[in-house]
Amino acid sequence: MSRIGKKPIQLPKGVTVAVADKAVDVKGPKGQLRQYVPPGITLSVKDGQVQAALERPEPELRKFHGLARTLVANAVQGVSEGFKRELDIVGVGYRAEVKGRQVTFALGYSHPIVFDIPQGIDIAVEKQTHVTVTGVDKQLVGQVAANIRGMRKPDPYKQKGVRYTGEVLKKKQGKTGA
Repeated sequence: MSRIGKKPIQLPKGVTVAVADKAVDVKGPKGQLRQYVPPGITLSVKDGQVQAALERPEPELRKFHGLARTLVANAVQGVSEGFKRELDIVGVGYRAEVKGRQVTFALGYSHPIVFDIPQGIDIAVEKQTHVTVTGVDKQLVGQVAANIRGMRKPDPYKQKGVRYTGEVLKKKQGKTGA
């Protein structure tokens, strides 16, 4: 049995969970999510807690026990608190600007890059060099932040580019002209 899979998920106030056949519908103050559950895992809701259990004790199903519990726990946290990922844009002339449901990036290329904001995601730009990605779906927030970072990954020599806030880069030594 998975140690993580055995832990019950506490439901905060205002969050409701409805268990369907192969999915779980989670509704809360920030929105709603539908999280699919791997086959062989059953979820039960009682006394303000969600508990994940194996349908049958097979070794092949054990690997999905903790996964299913974590996916549902992330959905519960997303609809109650939400998720946030912050990025910094470093470089002379590098900046971002939000226009409606699009973000325009100037990242040192010969043209601006226009990024369409997906449904369920909010992007805020502070000081033109600090981007905040927020939403209820943890996977989608992380993927959008990774896509933005991938537009201009941080350069190991000059430290320019888009990086996560707090990301520590290992600076490479340039060639010495000796």
